Amino acid sequence: MPYIKREQRLALDNGAAPSTAGALNFAITMLCKEYLGTGFNYQRLNDIIGALEGAKMEFYRRIAVPYEDCKLAENGDVYGNP
Repeated sequence: MPYIKREQRLALDNGAAPSTAGALNFAITMLCKEYLGTGFNYQRLNDIIGALEGAKMEFYRRIAVPYEDCKLAENGDVYGNP
């Protein structure tokens, strides 16, 4: 959840990079809140949800999958061969 200490909020508001999961959540939440502030309606809500989902999928495809493939090659397949 984005409920971090005030000092962390101020640091992020001043350009610090998130260093914890809570700080990352807060930074993402504030971006969404800022975008939503330009107009609260279904389209804005849908825009935010779509952008978050797209970013999640691209992060998974570009970062998580190659990492998991590397670990599979390094440590072996837990599913075995069918």
